[in-house]
Amino acid sequence: MTDVQTASAPTAGRRARGGGADARRAARTSTAIRQAGFIRRAIKTYEPFSTEQLELIENNAETVLQEIGLNFYEDDEAIAMWKAAGADVSGTRVRFPRGLVRSLIKTAPREYVQHARNPANNVTIGGNSMVFAPVYGPPFIRNLDEGRRYATIEDFRNFAKLVYMLPSLHHAGGTLCEPVDIPVAKRHLDMVYSHIKYSDKPFMGSVTAGERAADSVAMAEMVFGKEFVDQNCVMTSLINANSPMVWDGVMLGALKVYARANQATVISPFIVAGAMSPTTAVGTLTQILAEASVGIAFTQLCRPGAPVVFGTFAASMSMQSGAPTFGTPEPAHITLGAAQLARRMGVPFRSGGSLCGSKIADAQAAYESANTMWPTLLAGVNFCLHAAGWLEGGLSSGYEKLIMDADQLSMFQKFAAGVDFSENGQAMDAIREVGPGAHFLGCSHTQANFETAFWRSQLADNNSFEQWRDDGGKDIVQRANARWKQMLSDYQAPPLDEGIDEALNEFIARRKAVLPDNVS
Repeated sequence: MTDVQTASAPTAGRRARGGGADARRAARTSTAIRQAGFIRRAIKTYEPFSTEQLELIENNAETVLQEIGLNFYEDDEAIAMWKAAGADVSGTRVRFPRGLVRSLIKTAPREYVQHARNPANNVTIGGNSMVFAPVYGPPFIRNLDEGRRYATIEDFRNFAKLVYMLPSLHHAGGTLCEPVDIPVAKRHLDMVYSHIKYSDKPFMGSVTAGERAADSVAMAEMVFGKEFVDQNCVMTSLINANSPMVWDGVMLGALKVYARANQATVISPFIVAGAMSPTTAVGTLTQILAEASVGIAFTQLCRPGAPVVFGTFAASMSMQSGAPTFGTPEPAHITLGAAQLARRMGVPFRSGGSLCGSKIADAQAAYESANTMWPTLLAGVNFCLHAAGWLEGGLSSGYEKLIMDADQLSMFQKFAAGVDFSENGQAMDAIREVGPGAHFLGCSHTQANFETAFWRSQLADNNSFEQWRDDGGKDIVQRANARWKQMLSDYQAPPLDEGIDEALNEFIARRKAVLPDNVS
């Protein structure tokens, strides 16, 4: 028995007269949150690299680990743990005998369940599943009314509410934006609380210091129960390598807390190829595999069996300006190859997103986001961070962009469901009924399927020019602007036990009383 809050099942009321028409009208006007559920892929992955090519990359990564090694900064415990495991340690440089890292990774699970406060929103990460999570980390927000400005805790709460209400986002995410109106050393408390209070989807914990990760675990234990947390994953949190080939004390500190608490970590080299890795796809994949495999293995040194995800953030660099670029072919190749390497390793994979370099939600943003999401889907990514809301190379969380991306995510979810080969999908009755020279508009099969036959955007305008003009001639950004405002107006918080809420607020008050205001 745990303290997890469950969504109450709808009670069967009196059957309304009018049947289906009334039900459809109620569905259109209801503010209840109808979640789509995480994706269970019914389509194959696209695997462009041959077995021989993947083995070459794996062999090269082993050479990097053995001959060059990785630096471990500001964490003597981690270095000592590697030495005890059989690694060659010289100062902060750690080199790994061939096969050592791979042998440690064998205890990592191929997939795991992350439990949500509402069990109906639990997600499986790994296997043939795909989980969409929103943008992570920007210090700025952008919307059509105010433009670009620094984010506040009110923005964070707004994004938490919107993500909760968007069915195509299966995960609440983590740092939806950086609330700069709260001191750095304290803001993690408000962010984790906002995820718990304003949503009942699974969420991510803080990783900016080991003690902040510990606070996240403590708050999760208040919600789920200490024993439940020890035996089950309730947080999946992002741990970035300091590329090239460095693991630092901040990330290692958070990694150790989560792994020892049996909470999942996404071990993710943050790569801008050309600056933080070689300019070539194979060289970059070699470095990614070396960095990620060491981090994954280290989680198993901390606690064998702890859930862990092979992650990578892959972007290329403009050789003219030095800025990261998105939606280009080279990162797509890297995402596809890294996904194959993760499956060979036997762990879940994270990458992709609706990434763009555009400063506003314009055509550049749409093209680059689509060009990043298609390889994400085809690669078989299990956990997709930045799936909605990303702008300006990750510097801004966009209100309208969040809504626009989420609309497209529902299309990707439909595509991933594959093709229906059932009797209904074969539609032989319809072909027989209509015959040559007629049309299918009025046949029984069309009438039975017309509501669900085709995916339909909730934002795109497909009316005639005259209808569009008479409705105000709005573009999709203006429609998205109206949508998020209406959603926030309609928002209703999921139930949270009053005792849990009180305990969380008391914990936050105690921690804030002892934490400094001027620590980064």
